[in-house]
Amino acid sequence: MHYVIGVGSNLGDAPASVRRAMHDVEEGLEAIDARRSSLYRTSPVGGPEQPDFVNAVLVLESEMAPAAALEVMQGIEQRAGRVRDVRWGPRTLDLDIVAVGDASDYVVSEDPVLTLPHPRAHERAFVLIPWREIEPEASLPGVGPIAAVIEAGFDDQDIEVLVEEGT
Repeated sequence: MHYVIGVGSNLGDAPASVRRAMHDVEEGLEAIDARRSSLYRTSPVGGPEQPDFVNAVLVLESEMAPAAALEVMQGIEQRAGRVRDVRWGPRTLDLDIVAVGDASDYVVSEDPVLTLPHPRAHERAFVLIPWREIEPEASLPGVGPIAAVIEAGFDDQDIEVLVEEGT
């Protein structure tokens, strides 16, 4: 299955946490052909006052079912010290399954435990811009090409490349 995974952190050494998490997700999901975006500095969206985030997107192929992948990723978050006490609050690590499948065969789920595609992905520059870096022609079901969403712009979301992949 084709996975698009959002990775973010804004506590501690956020760049190191994001890199380590991408490695751990690749291993945990037994990834085939994983590709990583650059790291981006992004302003927080919603929630309380907090530091900027470091975000990236990881795209990979895995034989693992989405529910099992979510369980693996939640374990990675827990080992990184993730605490879920404030919605959209600061965090050591945040891993989100953005989409599973590809434009011709996306997995769609309205399960409250794992809604696919991610219900707010189309609103988040910190997901779509890094994803476009890896897959410029990507689309979200019900939304369309992510490049068109990016072109339309995002209100109050600052984002800039922090570290380009491969540097």
